[in-house]
Amino acid sequence: MKYALFIVWKTDSYYSQLSRNHDKKKKPAGISPSFIASGSCCTIPHNEDTNPHRSTNMDISNLRENYTQSGLDKEDLNSDPVEQFSLWFQQAQEAQLPEPNAMSIATATADGVPSLRTVLLKYFDQSGFVFFTNYSSNKSREISENPHVALMFPWVTLERQVVIKGTAEKISKAESLKYFTSRPHGSQLGAWVSHQSSVITGRKLLELKLDEMKRKFKEGKVPLPDFWGGYRVVPQTIEFWQGRPNRLHDRFQYARTNDKGWVIERLAP
Repeated sequence: MKYALFIVWKTDSYYSQLSRNHDKKKKPAGISPSFIASGSCCTIPHNEDTNPHRSTNMDISNLRENYTQSGLDKEDLNSDPVEQFSLWFQQAQEAQLPEPNAMSIATATADGVPSLRTVLLKYFDQSGFVFFTNYSSNKSREISENPHVALMFPWVTLERQVVIKGTAEKISKAESLKYFTSRPHGSQLGAWVSHQSSVITGRKLLELKLDEMKRKFKEGKVPLPDFWGGYRVVPQTIEFWQGRPNRLHDRFQYARTNDKGWVIERLAP
């Protein structure tokens, strides 16, 4: 079962075009007559809503799915959460999910101010989950202040998600180099071009910088930038979430014990 939610935002120029088309007695292709208004504005049919706190006429309160694909019992779980993750990841690949290694990573400053973004998991093993980034980025600065992070894999099509909480630590330069040399040439150059999270005047600056790097490294291999590398998230808890009917989802959390083992507990949905 696959779901897709398409939310289309219309600009002022779009509605102006609707108005001009209406004045010419033409109906834009794919637009129903009820969407075309007279005068200088366009009105979209909607249910009456008197809530003064709503900032839009779009009602998404009834968007929901009743999850029925599968269930999850403790007896189904591998005693090792990394092995369990590997199984689910393989199933996500077999289901041909787009970029199953895409994960949200939450970080926070020393003062507890959070931020969130999506990165790509590049590999994982018993020691942790590895991603790569610019060491001068916002996420890197926050990790240096506060190494506690959370990862989330949103495999919505399978009615699943995995949440990993732990600490992030830099991997060795040798390990970063090994991955960097496997990247496409353009991606290697891109690592040199972008000072991630810094304010820039426009995209043209990036294109000029890329041309500069192409000239600089045209004779040989692209070296690993000193400001670029990987982080390994060492997990303390790993939660496996399986959607179930009536919002009574199955949730199991692995928590690391003092002897470096794992205890598995069911969580209320």
